[in-house]
Amino acid sequence: MQLLLQNDILEMVARGEPLAATAEALCVRVEALLPGVVCSILTVDDDGLLHPLAAPGLPRAYAAAFDNLPIGPDVGSCGAAIYLKQPVEATDIATDPRWAPYAYLPLAIGLRACWSTPILSKDGDVLGAFAFYFRQPRAHTHQEAEVVQASIHLCAIALERDQQAAAQYRLAYRDILTDLPNRAAFNAAGIRRADEDAPWALLLIDLDNLKTVNDTFGHRAGDCLIRAAAWRIEKAAGANRTYRLGGDEFAVLIEGPSADNPVAVAERILENLQEPVDCDGHLAAPRATIGCAVAAADAVPEDVRQNADFALYHAKETRRGGAVLYNPDLGGAMSRRLTAIRDVGAALQEDRIDAHYQPVVRLDTGEIVGLEALFRVVTESGEVIPAGDYFDATTDIYTATRLTARMLDIVARDVRAWLDQGIWFQHVGINVSSADFQGGDLHELIRQAFAREDVSLQHIILEVTETVYMASDGLVANEIQKMRANGLKVALDDFGTGFASLTHLLSVPVDIIKIDKSFVARMEPESRSTAIVEGLLTMAGKLGIKVVAEGIENQMQAELLRNFGCTLGQGYLYARPVDRRKITAMLSEKAQKRDPDLALAVGLVPDQLTDTLDRQPEADGRLIRYAILLCGDDWRVVSERRQFGRFPNRAAAFQCAMRLAREANASGATVELLHADTGGELKSFYLTDQTETLTLGLDDAEPAPPLKAKSAGA
Repeated sequence: MQLLLQNDILEMVARGEPLAATAEALCVRVEALLPGVVCSILTVDDDGLLHPLAAPGLPRAYAAAFDNLPIGPDVGSCGAAIYLKQPVEATDIATDPRWAPYAYLPLAIGLRACWSTPILSKDGDVLGAFAFYFRQPRAHTHQEAEVVQASIHLCAIALERDQQAAAQYRLAYRDILTDLPNRAAFNAAGIRRADEDAPWALLLIDLDNLKTVNDTFGHRAGDCLIRAAAWRIEKAAGANRTYRLGGDEFAVLIEGPSADNPVAVAERILENLQEPVDCDGHLAAPRATIGCAVAAADAVPEDVRQNADFALYHAKETRRGGAVLYNPDLGGAMSRRLTAIRDVGAALQEDRIDAHYQPVVRLDTGEIVGLEALFRVVTESGEVIPAGDYFDATTDIYTATRLTARMLDIVARDVRAWLDQGIWFQHVGINVSSADFQGGDLHELIRQAFAREDVSLQHIILEVTETVYMASDGLVANEIQKMRANGLKVALDDFGTGFASLTHLLSVPVDIIKIDKSFVARMEPESRSTAIVEGLLTMAGKLGIKVVAEGIENQMQAELLRNFGCTLGQGYLYARPVDRRKITAMLSEKAQKRDPDLALAVGLVPDQLTDTLDRQPEADGRLIRYAILLCGDDWRVVSERRQFGRFPNRAAAFQCAMRLAREANASGATVELLHADTGGELKSFYLTDQTETLTLGLDDAEPAPPLKAKSAGA
């Protein structure tokens, strides 16, 4: 009979039957085997609290009276057996002191004696207790002892198997850091929701400052922030279920009456997150943005989640730090965004991204002094689509960083080509988004792209809109400061349309502001826009910031701007954005021929320099001239129509010039090298054959690599 009992229970364990069902089946079979015995099984948790598992022969109220009761030497037979890790027998409950506080419970239902045996794991840990109740005061029998030994062994197997299953479930469905249900549990909850009719809603929550805390204080502080946020979100959510989806993402599944107003729950969560928390010795307040979606009566869980996602994305772009409730219009906007991301991603994959350029001109001469690079998507049929149609794609970090990297490569190659053609080229503006700053080391990305083409960063201006400039908790402003400290020029684009002002430029200055075309378009004599533009030009001038007016479309606007002291502008009056072939032709014709800074060359004025460099060849062969000049704070190497680079000292400039001279010599040309020495006198050297070694008297640096020359003279 006992063998049959063991086989039945072991088979239930092997099939993975629920623990409670297995324990109840064991008690039923034992009671059938031992008439007059009432069987009970209790477990104990890590806090030492009792929990009834199975007692089919006892009233529910009786078992419930022992739930959450702490174990101890005087807590009945079961509490004492678990506490002492040994069998405890009360042959008469009425007189046994261990039962004194609880004796009324068994006596009321006719139970007079109790024998409890601890259930031990294979490691000797106490898992619970197996108890026999008797209806007369007495001790157990030998047969009952044999049944108990077999039963506690079966109980131990079932309980350990259940613990293993619980541990596996915890690994699969609980987040280790916060102990919240994880993404797998959230997905499972969504599947269950599909079978229920009760109203529900969903909150998706992103922590906005986890990366900043990780980068600033370290990952220990970041983990502390996540734990604090998890606890506060769960507390504010109340009875609603809270999940950690991973990283800085959380979800709250709202059920019942609160589902009609999920924004109220979201606002309660945001309020709970405001208090700073001590994270590894550093104070930080968890900041979050929340997207909310209410499930319709026949909603599919995945659709509700997508709606909450749409609301979260919209909140990040328009109400960061707040909550947004989904509505169908958001779905349309997000659909367009996802389409733009997909199309730009495909164009990047298939190398269908190209650059068009719009000139920046001097308003007094019409000369081109710079360009703005604008990305274009070339469709599979060859149609060129402007950047504005794909603006939404630039809000996605992954897409934006890939797009910027591609544009940097394209622009660097184009600039290198213009320099190689002898076009006197100054600078090109490249637009970047907030996603570019969040994606990583933007400055290093720029440096590497232009270093590959041997193009100096002096030719680059980074264009940042006001919205980007003021966003991301100062991240962009800090990066701009670093970039300017490393020699990059920065322009504030669309000035006047966002939240920046000239007061912000005092703390985080830029090199150029570009007045938005909306102001220029409304410029008329005595108009308010005209007064605003005039005031901006005056204030920018006093701050030492250059100004470019955008969107100039007629001569009246250009004339008004010139009268106010604006020297630079761009717009359809001068040119629309064009491809590299057309802009190359325009640069060849209209590019400013000389860098105005060359007027600062030691011992030279522009006329003297022009006369020297533009002399006719004195020999039958091709004559190439290079000049080494001190301009402002740096040395430069130039030819008639090209600047080769800026250098921190004269020695570095000579190194460049002599490399160029060596290459030209090798091609059979005659090279004339001009330089201004420390006294300001312009000297020239003719380099034609291989008779002498020239070091150019570099008394302040290591000699340059030797170069053979015919003569050297003033």
